[in-house]
Amino acid sequence: MKRLGFLTAALLSMTAFGAELTRVASSFEEKDPFGMFLDFTFEHTADRGTITREWYQNGGLQDVTELRYQKYESKMGIDVSLGIYKDLEIHVGVPIIFAQDRKWFFAGGTDETNSTINRNCPADAAGNGCDPAVAIAGTSSNQLFQVPNSSSRSGLGDFTFGIAWNPFVQKKDPSKPTWTLRFDYTAPTAAVLNPSVYTSNSNRGAVGEKVHKYTFTTAVSKRINQYVEPYFQLSYTLPWRAPGFYSNCDDASGGRLSYPGNCGANWTRDDTGIKPAHTGGTVFGAEITVFEREDRHQRVAFDFRGWFNYVSEGRYYNEMSDLFGKLLYSSDYGQVGAQFGFVGQAADFIKLRAYTSFAYNTEHFLTNENIGKDLTGNGVVDVTSHPEEINPNYDFRADRVGRRFRIEQQYVFRIQVTATFNF
Repeated sequence: MKRLGFLTAALLSMTAFGAELTRVASSFEEKDPFGMFLDFTFEHTADRGTITREWYQNGGLQDVTELRYQKYESKMGIDVSLGIYKDLEIHVGVPIIFAQDRKWFFAGGTDETNSTINRNCPADAAGNGCDPAVAIAGTSSNQLFQVPNSSSRSGLGDFTFGIAWNPFVQKKDPSKPTWTLRFDYTAPTAAVLNPSVYTSNSNRGAVGEKVHKYTFTTAVSKRINQYVEPYFQLSYTLPWRAPGFYSNCDDASGGRLSYPGNCGANWTRDDTGIKPAHTGGTVFGAEITVFEREDRHQRVAFDFRGWFNYVSEGRYYNEMSDLFGKLLYSSDYGQVGAQFGFVGQAADFIKLRAYTSFAYNTEHFLTNENIGKDLTGNGVVDVTSHPEEINPNYDFRADRVGRRFRIEQQYVFRIQVTATFNF
């Protein structure tokens, strides 16, 4: 399944136990010539946040609360990990997204009479003027988008292919920790997501970004006594746009873009298309074993985990893309999270894992597009004399300082259950 780099797969088949984070399927062992794991994972995520906006009022720049944001996602992951040699595996992951539903509605104390969403000067993306009286009163003619609103997506996600290797395995050499090196390639197999197309529960949109993702991971775990096995992991994901990636200029219109006429000349698809974020993170935690019968392959353990992830700035499908009908430029942010899990194994051939996690995303801008680029060489972007320098993605209503949207108080709750079959 699609991951930020801190979820791994496949246990060393000759070894009944060890931290889940450093598991690797193994074959051609002395008493176990073949190792394979088949994981079925169901995951449900609830993502909630508050969307605010910069706004000049009462003689100064203030942050006003506008919307509540909710996202609910249910998906199934099917992962196959095959040991191809001693402590060396290849693996494939297939995500099936049953539902990815988003909702937006006014926050408490905000409605259509006082929301800035209905009071915009300029009145269009290109920065054209409007009647101040109309803007103050708040009418549908100056409305950025409709509230309440919703979107619905589902489908087969991007496949992941990878390889993992354990240079050291504590089970074989107690003097060393278990060390895992892992490389994952997420292929752009899902149908491309088009934010300009209306979606509903009966007309669900696609989920693919058409981005190659290369994830490099290293993890270490060591059982220090009969009960405790701490672990640590570092990961980094390098994105690379694939053929067929989406550009806002693919569906150019004056209602969505400031200067759609700039598309294609000085502003290529590379300039206006998706700019996926780079991500990196660290995971730390420990498994606490409370019951173990190694001769019967029985074990009960609890997993306590924390993490920090960094997401760089970029233009991609974010929490307001469906409202504006386009990819939006987000600023960078961090995510901190904690997870509690249960691991139960009653026999050699089956294992059950259940996790619940809570994460917090630091506040960041959701509309932060660059206004343009200097084409004349005078050192500035001249929006008046040289409008061809204006970035067609730029929206004077939402990307200008004093009008930008930001998400705050964003919390992500997740429940995950995995059944692993050991062959």
